[in-house]
Order: sequence, then C-alpha cells, then structure tokens
Amino acid sequence: MTKKILVMFFIGILAFVYRAITPPPPRICGSSGGPPITSPRIKLSDGRHLAYKEQGVAKDQAKYKIVFIHGFDSCKHDVVIAHTLSHEVMQSLGIYIVSIDRPGYGESDPHPKRTPKTLALDIEELADQLELGSKFYVAGFSMGGQVVWGLLKYIPHRLAGAALLTPVINYWWPGFPSNLSTKSYYDQLLPDQWALRVFHYLPLLSYWWNTQKYFPSSSVAAHSPDIFLTQDTQLAPRFGASQEQYRGQIRQQGEFESLHRDGIVGFGTWEFDPMDLKNPFDNVHLWQGDEDGLVPVILQRYIAKKLPWIKYHEIKGGGHLFPYADGMGDKIIKTFLLGEKFQA
Repeated sequence: MTKKILVMFFIGILAFVYRAITPPPPRICGSSGGPPITSPRIKLSDGRHLAYKEQGVAKDQAKYKIVFIHGFDSCKHDVVIAHTLSHEVMQSLGIYIVSIDRPGYGESDPHPKRTPKTLALDIEELADQLELGSKFYVAGFSMGGQVVWGLLKYIPHRLAGAALLTPVINYWWPGFPSNLSTKSYYDQLLPDQWALRVFHYLPLLSYWWNTQKYFPSSSVAAHSPDIFLTQDTQLAPRFGASQEQYRGQIRQQGEFESLHRDGIVGFGTWEFDPMDLKNPFDNVHLWQGDEDGLVPVILQRYIAKKLPWIKYHEIKGGGHLFPYADGMGDKIIKTFLLGEKFQA
C-alpha cells in the first residue's frame, strides 16, 4: 500500500513538473482561433510563412535593396534605421527596405527547429521570392544584429553589404578568452545572468523560468529601466513609441516561440563561431555604443580586433538605443551605402 502511494505521488510530481515546463501551443496566425493575417507573407519551402513589410522607393526603381531584421521583443514594423532616416535621403539614394517578422514573432509562423542557419536560408528565400536580385543588403539591430552573423556564414555570396547595429553577443562563443567573457557575463544584472544560464544549459526549462514568480527573470524581457543608461533613458520614450502601435502583434502567437526561442537560439551552443569567419566582401559594418548596458563593448571590441575586415564604429556615450538618436539613420545609411566617414 505504501509503495503504491509513493508511486502515485511520484507520478503526480512528474505530471506537475511536465505541465510547468511545457509551453502552451502557439496561436498560429490564420488558424482557428489564432490571430488574423494582416500583412503580406511568403510561403517557404517547408510550408511555413514569413511576414514582411516594404517601405521606401518602389522596388523596381531602387538602387539599394535592404532586408532589415528586428531585435528582441519587436517586429517588422520597428525598422530602427528608418526611424531617423530622412525622406530626402531615402528618396535621393533610391532605398527600398523590406523588414520581416522573425519566426514566431508577429505574423511569421514559429519554427521550433530555428537556428542561425535556418533563418539565413529563410531570408535567402524571401529575397528570391521578392526578386531582390542576385545580391542585396542586410541590416540588423540588437538580436537582429546577431542574426547577421548567420547570414555572413551561410549566404555571403548573396550579400552586397551587412550592417550590424549593436548586435547581441553570445558569451559562450569559443573565440572569446574565458577571462574576458566571464568578466563581461558577471557584469550583467543578476536576473539576466540566471536567464542566460537557463537558455544555454537548460533550454527545456526556459518556459518555466521565464513564467515562474519565485525568482526575478530577465530584465530585458521585462523592459526594466535598470538596463538603460543616461542616453538610453532619454531615447527610451522614442523607442517605446515606435513599438506601441504594434505591441499587440509582437507576442500574439505566444511568448515561448518568440521571446524564449530567441534566448535559446541566441545564447545556445552555435554550430559556428563568428570569430572564425573569413572576409566575405568589403562592406561589413558594426556599430556599438561604449556605454551599452546590454551588450558589453569590451567583447565587441575584441570581435572587431579578431576580424579586422569589419569596419567598426564606436559611439562615445552611446547606449543600446543609439540608433534612435536624431539624425543617426542618415549617418548610418550614408556610411553603409556610400562609404562616407561615420561621425557620431
């Protein structure tokens, strides 16, 4: 009798744990009871859909065609470089921008097997279906900037240029000296340290960790003011306003396949190390603020030193949201596309 009770108790515990760590199924756009489809989408070769948004000059008249990749907890509507890019510069240079919802965000179908490689191939399919030509430009901000490393690895032959705007760093990339990455890791806020540990070492617990109420979870997901420094505090209202209109769309398919999947992919074990990349072409730029509260500038400097073919631009006094500063879009675009000297 006692043995049966213990077995039932053990089964009950296992059932409780399973429910706690298992995320609910995503609410697929266009499915029964799911969010509506309001944006144009392409159908990928594996049957998934990728939503996109176009802006700038007409595609068939454009001189420069840019695929933009959004950051964490964002969507295709938040095109950072376009927020402070003047209409005059966009029109005079002939710039066309197509931004995507990364898988699981907005109206793009989730991809439970997402990796840096699969997303690179998704973007290549997008370029082919939209007929962007044999080569196109890419730009990414924050977590979207991290995505650009995968594009440089897997489809460099399709790129005319790449811009990484304060790209997120994975502390477990093997190219970092252990003392440097360890120090930078422990400089992060304690809740973020724990969130990163879970993403890297225990990805199966990611949903539980980010929804439990016993310990503080990621300050980034919570948009905690503690992650902002002086400049970012000033720019935060602009950052918030850019997302407010579309806030309901960002996580509408579920937080696991958007926010949590971002953490699992971004801070998991990668199949390549960006610091092993060879020079793909002579137009790769990386921008980083020296007071970024999210991405340690010391690690970004190390990457730039290891990869001298990258044109590295450091913004003195700049935080993570520096692209939202007045006139920054024009400066970034003119440097990226025309080769003008960048002046922060």
